[in-house]
Amino acid sequence: MGCCESSFLTETHPEKDDQHHHNNSHSTQNPPFSPPSPSGGADGAAAGGVPSFSEFSFSDLKAATNNFSSDSIVSESGEKAPNIVYKGRLQNRRWIAVKKFTKMAWPDPKQFAEEAWGVGRLRHRRLANLIGYCCDGDERLLVAEYMPNDTLAKHLFHWENQTIEWAMRLRVALLIAEALDFCSTESRSLYHDLNAYRVLFDEDGDPRLSCFGLMKNSRDGKSYSTNLAYTPPEYLRNGRVTPESVIYSFGTVLLDLLSGKHIPPSHALDLIRDKNIILLMDSHLEGNFSTEEATTVVGLASQCLQYEPRERPNTKDLVATLAPLKTKPDVPSYVMLGIPKHEDAPPTPQHPLSPMGEACSRLDLTAIHQILVMTHYRDDEGTNELSFQEWTQQMRDMLEARKRGDFAFRDKDFKTAIDCYSQFVDVGTMVSPTVYARRSLCYLLCDQPDAALRDAMQAQCVYPDWPTAFYMQSVALAKLDMHKDAADMLNEAAGLEEKRQKGGRGS
Repeated sequence: MGCCESSFLTETHPEKDDQHHHNNSHSTQNPPFSPPSPSGGADGAAAGGVPSFSEFSFSDLKAATNNFSSDSIVSESGEKAPNIVYKGRLQNRRWIAVKKFTKMAWPDPKQFAEEAWGVGRLRHRRLANLIGYCCDGDERLLVAEYMPNDTLAKHLFHWENQTIEWAMRLRVALLIAEALDFCSTESRSLYHDLNAYRVLFDEDGDPRLSCFGLMKNSRDGKSYSTNLAYTPPEYLRNGRVTPESVIYSFGTVLLDLLSGKHIPPSHALDLIRDKNIILLMDSHLEGNFSTEEATTVVGLASQCLQYEPRERPNTKDLVATLAPLKTKPDVPSYVMLGIPKHEDAPPTPQHPLSPMGEACSRLDLTAIHQILVMTHYRDDEGTNELSFQEWTQQMRDMLEARKRGDFAFRDKDFKTAIDCYSQFVDVGTMVSPTVYARRSLCYLLCDQPDAALRDAMQAQCVYPDWPTAFYMQSVALAKLDMHKDAADMLNEAAGLEEKRQKGGRGS
């Protein structure tokens, strides 16, 4: 149950909209061809904690979604293409969205993998990125970042507490236009069935475009599942999606943002032609919008919805028109949406905390250091069974490196301790959870929380029920600003410690 960065995605459908995260994949087969390297583009966000694209095993995804439990379903597609999306959590604690295709939607695994790799090479902060796929027997699945704050459709059409304010609607329009423009520059200009259910809100309340729409629902299946009234006219004529069709669909999203309703384009265009813009606007805004800005957005929507594809603007035109309308740039999206910042209030621990637990909850690295010095290697008993033949010169050298590391650790020379403990670990003849825990703390004291998290997870691999391994993970997660996961891990550690004490063992 090691941990990693949490970053999030759902793709939701109207029927299910009211229901309401380094990769741990164990690949079962290699990609059937050489994949392209991931691209970050102009705003490349591979650095934003998004893992590189890879293949998952079916067993990984089965475990992550609790055997594809109905409780994990976050969306379902139409009856003719019932591609279900599940929320799941990997062993490294990353939340994911898993889209499961029907068995025969993609009969050819190579074709499915090629399509998935094509989408998976994209990385952008305006996308809910694709992080993997699975081709296991007849199974065809996509894995994406999970977005925890619902869809645009939910916030526009099914809101409970507040509607979306005007400045936030403008932000959504601009950021989704930027996402489409990025995809277009990366030669992925075909987006299938763009609508308000494909716009998702991340943990900061920022809108992202679901990557699932960049991939067809099947090898040769329908690209549009919405009502025909909202479908591009050329798609109705020839069944093909073009880059201009995507612009038309963006126009329908602009209508949603203006009206707060899913309004048929033909009706909206009648209102626009008659200059009844006020009738088009969402009454829940109560007049709190700039008429000038609204007129610009209405004009853009009208251009996007032109019957002739060649008369519609391109993605660069969308961005150029919407960018000057940016308002309230300093107000975070989650504030405008009226949602809590996901990690502001870690839950209260359910178990009483020991001195180690208290020190970790306070992120008191000095106190943690004192406890680890006092505990020494007491908890390493039984983690190594060494044969007589292994006591070689190499073994003596390795133990000497550990000893030097211990002296440096005790004397708070943490950089030297990292070097010595690394010599011990790299030989690999003997494993010590205590060395991993100590090196993890050294990394924290040297401001390297990612490395600290890896060592704490390694300590847990060696000794799966060791509270200290979980405690060190909680501190590293907190240092990575993943406070919800840190609180979960702290509580898990306290629970293990309590269980241990009841079992009569020292902590």
